[in-house]
Amino acid sequence: MARVLEMVFNTELGKSKTMRVIDVKDPLSGAEVTAVMDTIITKDIFGGSGGALTGKIRAQVIITSTSDVDLS
Repeated sequence: MARVLEMVFNTELGKSKTMRVIDVKDPLSGAEVTAVMDTIITKDIFGGSGGALTGKIRAQVIITSTSDVDLS
């Protein structure tokens, strides 16, 4: 199973920006995610057409599984 952390931020132009981190650890606490999101906002290390990141909207861990399909 794959675990993907999806973080959604507000931007200075009123848009949202989604970032995903693949293969996050289990368990992952809300405090850890909040700290990472705050660091990303404070350091202003990601730019884009929506402008600088200004706040947190939400975060979630998405867990997926893959099953092979027999094609014969």
